Amino acid sequence: MKKRLLFVAAAAALAALMVTRGRASSHREAPLISQDPMADNTDLYAFRSPDRPDTVTIVANYIPLEPPASGPNFPAFDDTVLYEIHIDNDGDSKEDLTYQFRFHTETRDPDTFLYNTGPIASLTDPSWNRPQTYTVKLVRHGGGDGRAEVLGRDLPTPPDNIGPRSTPDYDALAAGAVTTLAGGVTVFAGQRDDPFFVDLGSIFDLAGLRPFNPLHAIPLPAEPGRDAVARYNTHTIAIQIPIAQIVRAGHPTIGVYASASRREVRILRPDGTTGGEGRFVEVSRLGEPLINEAVIPLGRKDFWNRSEPEDDAQFASFYTSPEVSRLENLLYGSALAKIDVVNRTDLAAILLTGVPGLNFTGPRQADLLRLNTSIAPSAAVGAGNRLGVLAGDLAGFPNGRRLEDDVVDIELRAFAQGYGAFLHTLLGLPDKSPNNLLGDGVDANDKPLLAHFPYLASPHQGYDVP
Repeated sequence: MKKRLLFVAAAAALAALMVTRGRASSHREAPLISQDPMADNTDLYAFRSPDRPDTVTIVANYIPLEPPASGPNFPAFDDTVLYEIHIDNDGDSKEDLTYQFRFHTETRDPDTFLYNTGPIASLTDPSWNRPQTYTVKLVRHGGGDGRAEVLGRDLPTPPDNIGPRSTPDYDALAAGAVTTLAGGVTVFAGQRDDPFFVDLGSIFDLAGLRPFNPLHAIPLPAEPGRDAVARYNTHTIAIQIPIAQIVRAGHPTIGVYASASRREVRILRPDGTTGGEGRFVEVSRLGEPLINEAVIPLGRKDFWNRSEPEDDAQFASFYTSPEVSRLENLLYGSALAKIDVVNRTDLAAILLTGVPGLNFTGPRQADLLRLNTSIAPSAAVGAGNRLGVLAGDLAGFPNGRRLEDDVVDIELRAFAQGYGAFLHTLLGLPDKSPNNLLGDGVDANDKPLLAHFPYLASPHQGYDVP
């Protein structure tokens, strides 16, 4: 009857009330961080690597919606930002392992405006005028002394994908930036295609999604969804770690979040350079997708970004009485089965503690992406069921998050209590119909994923922008 209804979850909470300029899964999701794109977490992924199943791959993306043709100052990681990936491996919602990434950018020739003065044939090519390197450190918390262990220094990043004259063999440049460190850890940092997919244009036009819109006051012809993140790039930090290095005996499930921090005092010098003093202050964080956009209210978003996951019980009421579900009832109640708007312990379990028997980490509530590392990959990268656990694919979201998981449709259906037959049978969760058909009509990324690390597709080339 209604193959795909409206994408209301993120849309209604933001667009219908016109409360923010959010763009996608943590793409400009809070007022302050929307003004600081170089420190903005866009998406976080964590999954067992299908081609190396004894490892976990974690992908943290930053810098939202990069236009491929961005010269002369192409996007790059910010040398003044501390980028971090945090892992809780004992269920207390506090980080036990933190992988830190700091970047350094060189200007070889300050007397030209060019990013490159000729074709970039290698990562050490002198024609590349703005090469960027980075350092990776590991901090062990808890029983350790908290000191940082350097895992790698002066590691290369690839340039941005400029065009056939500047970056004639881009894939080779990117492959050369994949680095294996001691202990079998593999890292990559650099520009990639943004793998997130969503119809933003219809979401922020008062949630009138293209696949189905007859309930709107101004009906429009039904048409397929349009991926508004297609043809945009992002900057990726990807790390592949042997499972044995990040889990504790008896605790196969880990909790992961990514963050970006700046010095608490920013200095603007007369010569045009910038600096900072004081301790690092977290300005952006991300665990589960779409939380700060569609769950946390406008007046708490910046505070949420500054707080720690271990303190997230203070936000629990926004999960158990979600605004998204209230708006779904308000806007589309005549087409949907009635959605419960209070006592939503199902959402608190899925998003704040993990699901017992799947990825439960303990009773402490925290926004962490939880991955049960004892569950084997179900398919090659890009071939898993896009609906993850809702469709019976236990290797997918909300058990971690793969690049192909359609978190928009999954969370939309969860907020509407349309959990599907599998979770209804397994856990007794409601499977209200037609709520279990909600979706935005965009079901996959615009570019195929790679079969090998770092898995994200090559970034779109500036020269090819239409």
